[in-house]
Amino acid sequence: MRPSWNEYFMLIAKLVSTRSTCNSRPTGAVLVKERQILATGYNGSMPGAPHCIDQVMPDGSPYCHRRALQIADMDKYNFCRASHAEANAIAQAAKHGIAIKGASLYVTLEPCYVCIKLLATAQIERVFFELSYDSRDEVRDKYWKQAVEEAGFKEYRQLAITPEALAFVLPNLKQVTSTRRLPATESVSERRLIGAVESD
Repeated sequence: MRPSWNEYFMLIAKLVSTRSTCNSRPTGAVLVKERQILATGYNGSMPGAPHCIDQVMPDGSPYCHRRALQIADMDKYNFCRASHAEANAIAQAAKHGIAIKGASLYVTLEPCYVCIKLLATAQIERVFFELSYDSRDEVRDKYWKQAVEEAGFKEYRQLAITPEALAFVLPNLKQVTSTRRLPATESVSERRLIGAVESD
């Protein structure tokens, strides 16, 4: 019932995504090597910059900096406030001097074209994503898919968490986690005391 290793790290990526400050697509990423977490990242503004999640559009809808500037999707990377989760995970590793060559990435959204290049350059070997990117640009998709092939990942695939793993994990998130599964056992001194009383 407990999550597999792949599900375990994807569940952590999902938890990381809750720190995202992007109103468009909250995303979380985890870099892992030999079952050890190296770095995490979520999409959001650079340190010190305003966060979209803290603002609203004039019509009261969730704020998006790029949309507020009326920039079309095709040019969104040049005007979005947020760095992507994968890029932030790589930056966190670099900031702390953590080598990530040969690592695996678990991310809640399939990497974009820009992040595919970053991951390949950082020599990430495996990429597991929860949700497909769902682009509406056929030309971009063509070159993005070509970039995935050229990146030379050892593994690149969608990863879903099974209902059984979720059913096992969710109760632990909804309540205090480390409550007893089994009742406490008697100590040696308690057993001796009980034995002495019974012998009288």
